[in-house]
Amino acid sequence: MTTTAPTVDRAAGPRSVPLRRAARWWPAVLLLVLFVVPYSALPLPGLLEGPVGSPGNLQLIALCLVFGALATGYDLLLGRTGLLSFGHALYFAAGTYVTDILMLRLGLPFAAAALLGLAAGAALAALLGAVSLRVTGIGFSMVTLAFAQAGSILVERNPGGVTGGEEGVAAPAQQLPGALVGIGNTANLYWIALAYLVLTCGVVHWAVRSPTGRVWEGIRENERRVEVLGLRPYGFKLTAFVLAGTLAALGGTVYLLLTGGATPQTTTSDFTLSLLVMVVLGGSGSRWGPLIGGILYTWANHRLGDLAGSGAVADLPAVLRVPLSQPLFLLGALFVAVVYLLPGGVVRLPERIRAARGRTGSPSGTGGRNTSAKERAS
Repeated sequence: MTTTAPTVDRAAGPRSVPLRRAARWWPAVLLLVLFVVPYSALPLPGLLEGPVGSPGNLQLIALCLVFGALATGYDLLLGRTGLLSFGHALYFAAGTYVTDILMLRLGLPFAAAALLGLAAGAALAALLGAVSLRVTGIGFSMVTLAFAQAGSILVERNPGGVTGGEEGVAAPAQQLPGALVGIGNTANLYWIALAYLVLTCGVVHWAVRSPTGRVWEGIRENERRVEVLGLRPYGFKLTAFVLAGTLAALGGTVYLLLTGGATPQTTTSDFTLSLLVMVVLGGSGSRWGPLIGGILYTWANHRLGDLAGSGAVADLPAVLRVPLSQPLFLLGALFVAVVYLLPGGVVRLPERIRAARGRTGSPSGTGGRNTSAKERAS
C-alpha cells in the first residue's frame, strides 16, 4: 500500500517573506515623506486649503504632529500602565509657561529656558506623581484632577502678573532664534515638531519593550499579581508617570514655538480630556493608535470649524443648521461614530477588514470541506 504525502502549497510563503520585510520599512518611508512636506506644492482638496507646503498648512500639520506625539506619551499611562490621569495637561502647560516666563522675566535665551522648562515639568511630574500614586483606581484620577484644577486656577489668577491671566503670555521674539521667527521660517518649526514626534515615538517604543515596560503591562492586567511576584508597582508606575510628564513638558515647549505664546486653555482638565479622546479614537495600548488619534482629532478640530462656518451649512434648514454650525457637535458625533463602529480605535480597522473578508470567504470554504467529507464517506 502506497501512502501519498499531503501536498503543501509553499508558493505563497517565499513571496510573502519579502513583502513582510518591505512592510517593516513603511515608518521610514513615511518619515521621509513627512520630511519633504515643506517642499511640496501638492494640493489636497477637502483635507487642506491650498498647497501642502504653504505656511498655514505647515502649521496645522505641525500641530497635528505635536498632539499625536503628546497622545502617544499620554498612552504610557492609560494604555500601557492602566492609569487614568486627568492632570496630564499640567505638565504640558509647565513646559510652555516656565519656558516663556524665564525668557520674559530673566531674559534667558530660548535654549536655556527650554531646558529649565523641561526640568520643571519633570520635577512637577515626579512631585505630584509621588503624591497621586499613593491611591489607586478612581481615587488616583480624582487626585490628578484636583491638581490640574489647582494649576488652572493659579494660572488664571495671574499671581504677580506672571502668567498673564486669561490672555496668556506672548513669547518674546527677541529671545527666540531668528530661524524660528516669522512666517518664512514656518518650515523650521514644522521640522522641530517632526523631530519631537520621532523622539517621543522612539522613547515610548524603547520604554514599552524594556523590562520596565513588561512590568507596566503586568500592572495594567493585574497589579496584585505583580506584587505577589515580589515587585513594587508604585516605583514602576511613578517611572511611567514621570516619563509621560517629561515628554509632555517637551511638547509644551514645541507648542510655544508654534503658537507664539502660552495660553490658559492648555492648563484645563478639558485639555486632558481631549488627550483621552485622542487615545481612545486611535486605539489605546497600541503602537500607532494614539499617534493616529492625535493627528485625526487635531485635524478635525480645525477643519470642522471651517465646515461649521461655511456657506453650505448656513443654507441648510434651521433644524440642521443649528447643530451643524457647532464644531464641538460635529467632533462629538464623529467620535461617537468611530467608537461605535470601530471598537478598539481606528488602528484596528485593517484587522476588521481582514476579518470581514475571512467571514465572507468562509461559507464556500466550509462547503468545500463538507463535500469532500461526503465523497470520502461514499
